[in-house]
Amino acid sequence: MEVRIQAIHFDASEKLQDFIQKKTAKLEKYCDDINKVEVSLKVVKPETAMNKEAGIKVLAMNGEFFAEKVSDTFEEAIDVCVDALSKQLTKTKEKLRGK
Repeated sequence: MEVRIQAIHFDASEKLQDFIQKKTAKLEKYCDDINKVEVSLKVVKPETAMNKEAGIKVLAMNGEFFAEKVSDTFEEAIDVCVDALSKQLTKTKEKLRGK
């Protein structure tokens, strides 16, 4: 599974990139055939408390899944996105099994 991290208008720290790699790797237990995960991070203007936006797009054999969240920290936004994606992937897997 390929993970691509795109930080818009800033450089993502090594620690943040490692965190994203670790979190997105967990998605593989919900879906076996994930080809690529694209993560985009950006700081929303103006500089307020809730200004870290994370979007995760998962490209799998059986479709494309997306989640986006704005939070205080990138870690928090990534956490919520991964939770949402795991629900989407689980629901799709159940639908495919039902057929």
